Amino acid sequence: MIAKLTGILDSVATDTAIIDVAGVGYLVFCSSRTLGALTGGALSVGGGGSGKLVSLAIETHVREDHIHLYGFAEAAERDWFKLLTTVQGVGAKIALAILSALSPQEIADAIMGEDKAMLTRAQGVGARLAVRILAELRDKAAELSVVRRVDFGAPSNDDPVFTHDAVSALVNLGYRRGDAFGAVAHAARQLGKDASVEALVRAGLRELSA
Repeated sequence: MIAKLTGILDSVATDTAIIDVAGVGYLVFCSSRTLGALTGGALSVGGGGSGKLVSLAIETHVREDHIHLYGFAEAAERDWFKLLTTVQGVGAKIALAILSALSPQEIADAIMGEDKAMLTRAQGVGARLAVRILAELRDKAAELSVVRRVDFGAPSNDDPVFTHDAVSALVNLGYRRGDAFGAVAHAARQLGKDASVEALVRAGLRELSA
C-alpha cells in the first residue's frame, strides 16, 4: 500500500495531479485545497508549479476494477478523508468535495457545533446527508488530533477563543450546548484569537438570534 509520494509535479487537472516518481507517473486524486498547495508552492521545494519536487500523504483504495490514490497536503486532511468515508453515502468523491469546501478545522467545528449548513457548502452534500454526517461522526471526531480540544469542564488556556465561559454563558441562557459551541466557533472566526469572552458571548447571541 502506498502511504506517501515524493516526486516531481508533472501536471495538475481539475481534481487530479500526476506525480513523477523515478519516471513513473502516479495519478492522484486531490481536493482543491491540496491542488492549490501543489501549484502555489506550499508543498514544493523552491516554489510552485510543474517540475518542482513535492510530497503528498496518500490514501490507497484498492477495488476489484481499479486502484485509486488520494493525495493530501497534510495528515489532518487524510484523517478526515478516512473518517468521512465511513459515513453511509459519503464516497471518496464527496469526501474530497467536503475537503475542498472546508478546511479540516472547519469540518471539526461544524461537527462539534452541529452546524449542518456549513457542511452543505460542499458540492453533493444535501441537508439529509449533512445530518447523517453530524450524527455518525460526533463521537468519532473528538478522537482526531485535528479537532481543537474543548474542555467544557474548565477553561482552556491553550485556545482562549474557545472558552468554557463563553459556551457556558450561552448554555445558561437556555441554548443547546451544540448550538452554543457553533455560535462561539463562528464568532471566534470573525473576531480573531484575541476576542474577549464578553465579545464572544455578544457575537454568539447575535448568531443564535439570527
